[in-house]
Amino acid sequence: MFKYETADQKEVRRFRIAQFNGRMATVKTGESTVTGFVRSVLEQESSVPPRWTITIIPNAPKEEIKPLRRASPARPFAEDYF
Repeated sequence: MFKYETADQKEVRRFRIAQFNGRMATVKTGESTVTGFVRSVLEQESSVPPRWTITIIPNAPKEEIKPLRRASPARPFAEDYF
């Protein structure tokens, strides 16, 4: 799990919408980028200005899919016509 803290209300709204719709969200912090599903968005009530802690469950990066076989020729049955 990855925890991210922010005070930006627009960013918090984006994370809440992603959580509600079951979509993945991406966070860039410094040099690292984390993409995953939002598990929780919690407001820290004792802080001024308001701050939120977002918990993200990161997804493993998808590997490139290699074709299992060669593509079929353009006209596979052309020899049947002659």
